[in-house]
Amino acid sequence: MINQEVYTVITGASKGLGKCLAEDCAGRGRNLILIALPNESVSQTAKYLSNKYKVKALSYETNLKYEENLESLTKWINTNYKIDMLINNAGIGGTNHFGEVKTDYLDTILQLNMKALVLLTHKLLPLLKTQTESYILNIASLAAFGPMPYKTVYPASKAFVSSFSRGLNAELKGSNVSVSVAYPGGMATTPEIIERMNNYSSFVKSTFLSPEKTAEICIRKTLARKTIIVPGLANKLSRFFIAFIPEEIRFTIFRKNLIKEIPIKTA
Repeated sequence: MINQEVYTVITGASKGLGKCLAEDCAGRGRNLILIALPNESVSQTAKYLSNKYKVKALSYETNLKYEENLESLTKWINTNYKIDMLINNAGIGGTNHFGEVKTDYLDTILQLNMKALVLLTHKLLPLLKTQTESYILNIASLAAFGPMPYKTVYPASKAFVSSFSRGLNAELKGSNVSVSVAYPGGMATTPEIIERMNNYSSFVKSTFLSPEKTAEICIRKTLARKTIIVPGLANKLSRFFIAFIPEEIRFTIFRKNLIKEIPIKTA
């Protein structure tokens, strides 16, 4: 039996930008299906948003790294619900020496940042097409605009998200489904990220946009059917820097700063 209410699906919705995207959508009166890893209290987030904004908010715990989990999730949604927005926010990154990380670390980035996003979009696109107007928002990163030492795989995965999103939007042009891709910069979303940010200069820290403001810009522009979303003036300037500063100069700056983010080995 299909629920007649229409929902917004958000992955990685238990914390950080994903949680802020969920709250912004709830504030606009949108019903929610919030997806997150097990044991991240996403059900509590759903209950909180439902009570505060008087919307319907459902939660679903799973690890999107595994294709069988994606299959179960999309079958559940397709069988029971109508949706008019899909927000692919779940993703993972990190800073380390490429040759020293475990293959499982690399595999998780590749599976979650790229494969899960593509398969979830593919399996839910027919459902999105049943609505008068539908939206897909894929969260990339400013890192998508250029390679970075010590991050290597993460920027490459986000460049993939960028290319996939823009190509799919062009393919769906003229249909009821629009595809947006957002390129947020640094945000204070977890204690680990906040600790890393404290290593930067006061000027650099002043350019970071809050996850709440980033979410508001992303949702507002997605609903306006904007294809490319670079939230905040500082991020727009950073995009210019990445695009036009000679590569060797960029790499020198990145090497100097990103090496500070590598976790210190303990015995």
